[in-house]
Amino acid sequence: MRVLVVKTSSMGDVLHTLPALTDAANNLPNITFDWVVEENFSQIPSWHFAVDEVIPVAIRRWRKNWFAKTVREERHQFIEHLRRQQYDCIIDAQGLIKSAFLITRKARGIKHGLDRQSIKEPIASWFYDVKHHVPKQMHAIERVRMLFAKSLNYLQPDSIGDYAIARHFLTALPDDNQKYLVFLHATTREEKHWTEEAWRELIKLIQPTGLRIKLPWGAPHEQERALRLAQGFNHVEVLPKLSLNEIATIIAGSKAVVSVDTGLSHLTAALDRPNITLFGKTDPNLIGGYGKNQHSIISKDKTMQSITSNEVYQMLTAFI
Repeated sequence: MRVLVVKTSSMGDVLHTLPALTDAANNLPNITFDWVVEENFSQIPSWHFAVDEVIPVAIRRWRKNWFAKTVREERHQFIEHLRRQQYDCIIDAQGLIKSAFLITRKARGIKHGLDRQSIKEPIASWFYDVKHHVPKQMHAIERVRMLFAKSLNYLQPDSIGDYAIARHFLTALPDDNQKYLVFLHATTREEKHWTEEAWRELIKLIQPTGLRIKLPWGAPHEQERALRLAQGFNHVEVLPKLSLNEIATIIAGSKAVVSVDTGLSHLTAALDRPNITLFGKTDPNLIGGYGKNQHSIISKDKTMQSITSNEVYQMLTAFI
């Protein structure tokens, strides 16, 4: 049985789809998946044992210059590639008009997705042959697991979902495995940032433990913040710019992670590493860390400024 998964972005949403693939593979031994995903996240599906082909798409890049000749040619080549395969089942787990219209409707096979009451953009459900009801007040991972179980006609397991990607990194762990922490300080929305003062206070509290701290970054302004956080501390390392695969390897080898609400926090959960995620306004019950040793500190007044470094350190001591 060959299934096409349409889940293009964001990083957290792509990672949240992995346990559903594991469920399906455990219930349907002959199943294989192809997966359409945004080019920036195309490494993620390849880490899962049940994925045969990753089909990158570039909607985010294309829409900046939609009618340019090169973009039109890329879109044409993508659709040609997509339509080569007749699928037994197509599961649109994205639930957006753009993914349903540009991708799902063009693929060949019976198309499954969420119904109007369950989906983020109800018009997208027009493009599905089979529509499934999934309650909204569930963690995002459990919603995708339920969608897959209904689409592929198996009983959804009661056990916690298994991302099944940690094993991919077991043979590539760094030499200093378990001797460092990773602090994920970068996120896209300003209200999700923890203050630099609080990060530096936490770094100072860690110093007597002998553990080192690694600071990854993705954009130049994030690198500048990392350099400010590390200034004056010999036990802090600002990492070079890394690929997603390289960052995953660093996280997989860490003793524990402290993070703000960001895609890499979900990657940490998928890699089964102990993780403390700091939340302001976001409700972690719906999109928070899911899996082994995932812990949340939720601001009492919905602002990141009220979370103290001592509060984080006290929780972190359980892992260091």
